[in-house]
Order: sequence, then structure tokens, then C-alpha cells
Amino acid sequence: MPLLARTVHTPLAIDVRRGAVAGLGALLADRRISAGGEVAVVVGPGQGERIAELIAPGLGRADVFTVAGGTLDAAHELGEKLRQRSYDAVVGIGGGKTIDTAKYAASRYAVPMVSVATSLANDGIASPVASLDHDGGRGSYGVHIPLAIVVDLDFVEDGPDRQTLAGIGDALSNLSAVADWELAHAVRDEPIDGLAVTLARTGAEALISHPGGLGDDAFLTTLAEALILGGIAMAVCGSSRPASGGCHEISHALDLLHPGAGSHGEQVGLGALFCTFLRGDQLRFGQLAAALRRHGLPVRPADLGLTDDDFVAAVLHAPHTRPDRYTILEHLHLGADAVRERLAEYLGALSMPAR
Repeated sequence: MPLLARTVHTPLAIDVRRGAVAGLGALLADRRISAGGEVAVVVGPGQGERIAELIAPGLGRADVFTVAGGTLDAAHELGEKLRQRSYDAVVGIGGGKTIDTAKYAASRYAVPMVSVATSLANDGIASPVASLDHDGGRGSYGVHIPLAIVVDLDFVEDGPDRQTLAGIGDALSNLSAVADWELAHAVRDEPIDGLAVTLARTGAEALISHPGGLGDDAFLTTLAEALILGGIAMAVCGSSRPASGGCHEISHALDLLHPGAGSHGEQVGLGALFCTFLRGDQLRFGQLAAALRRHGLPVRPADLGLTDDDFVAAVLHAPHTRPDRYTILEHLHLGADAVRERLAEYLGALSMPAR
């Protein structure tokens, strides 16, 4: 009887705890990523440089490169520097822009990449996608998943609370993204990957019901794990499907129509809540609304400084941002008047006392 299986690419090591950065050199050696510290350390402004100094004793043969901006040009420039020496790995240290720049450059020149996150703003710390600015817009580029992921809660705690709150919104939005994927499977027979769904939903489910907050190590660990599982889910299925649905389409539309209205996580959290309402899932809507409110994340357009008309325009434009994706927005195909009506109902539902 044949045994059927598949190989799933996952990180060799995941270390989420306080003081994790101090053990980076040992982790690289123990996992046979780099026994002698022949690595390129990529840092961004802020905490990245501080961490580079902290790990220097254990990585004495490393080269340190500073990048800024999270642009495609910066990634290409970094890649040219990586060609000048044979490195065992690229160690990206910092926030999302720095890590995405390091991921892209490392993938382009086939060098293993280690992600050392100083913030938990999004699932880019573990995903096979690099979001980089280019020619006035932002593109998403396929890259290799990090070979190891380190999250030091000391540095996360020292960073801006708004970044961590954004990560909560990004992780919770996976619940809506998965529901959109299941809808596309049911309506259009789009292939769906059960393992990717399980990974993305499991992390978000743990987060939505967690009673802790930003000052709680257990909560921050759950958040980090949810973001990592979302990233691995994308690597498992080879697309962003388990972490990007109508919620992200709305966010992309807001970026185009009202740039700077909110962080990515704030926007996808709001988008996820509205899409959940459109699906008519009252139980999930109540759970998600309660979680977003508990952490002070936006639940109304006004919370982002947007008018109702601004949000309606974003919802109408959202499907154009990902023409290949089928979500609740494409399924309902609402016109302007219908979106206004549903938004009024949504706002009314938010005003009702929780049961």
C-alpha cells in the first residue's frame, strides 16, 4: 500500500522568549546554520543596531549592513553587497521593512535567511513574501521562508505599542481570510489546502480568546506564534490565500485612496470585521469585535479618521486590488447604495450591547 506524503518547508528553529537574542550565535551553531559566524547581519534604524552590538561577541566574523526604507532598490543594493563574500546566512534584524529587505536579497542570491524580529507588527517575520516599495507603489515578492525565527520579547516590549497592536489586527484577520478561501472553494471549487487553513486559523483562534494584553508575556508569545503560523501557512500552500482575503483588499484600497489612514494591521482588522459582518457570521462577528475593542483597535471607519463615504469608496475599489481573488466582496458584488446600506447596518450592530 503506497504511503503518500509531502515535504513541508518550515524554519529549523523558532525561539520566542525574553533574552532570545543573546543566544543567537549558539542557535546558528547548534542548528548548523553557521558554526563560525560567517554571516551578513542586516539592521535597520533603531533597535536593530542595538541588537547588532549585543550579538557581536558571538558573531565576531560577521559583516553588518544598514538598510532603510524597505524599498526594492535597497534590497537590490544589499544583494550586490552579499555577492562580495560567501556567507553562511543573512541575519535580518529589525522591523518588517528591514526583514523584508533582507529576505528578498537573501532569496535572490540563494543565501539562507534568519529573521530576528524586534516588533510584532505583521506576519512578515515568517512569511514567504517580501513587501517592498517600488515606483511609488508597494509590491509583494515571493521569497524563501526564513530558516530560523527569533523573537526577543524584551525588544518587542521596548518598541511602540502601536506596532504590536497592528500585529494583533493582522493575525486576527486570518480568520476572515480563511473564511473567504472556504467560500471560494464552495462557490468556485477553488483548491483549498487544509493544512494551511489549520495553521492560519489555529494561531488566530488562540489569539482571539486570549485574555491578556501587551504587558503580558504569555499574550505576546501567543501573538508571535500566531503571526509565525500565518507565515508558515502561506509557505505550505504557496500563496497568501490563508492570510489575505477581502480584509486585505479593503486595506490595499485604503492605501491607494487614503494613504496613511492607519497601519496595515489596523486596516485589515477593520476590513476583517466588516467582511465577517457581510458573511452574516454573528458569532464570529461578536468575537472579533470584542477582541479588537479589547485591544483598542479600530472597529469603525471614524476610528481611522475616515468618513463613511471614504470607507464605502474603499470597499467598492477593493476587488480591483486583487482581480484574481474571490472573497465575500466579489461574491456579493454590491453597488454603492448597497454598500452604504450594509455599512449603516454594520455600525448599528456595533452599537448594540454585547450578549
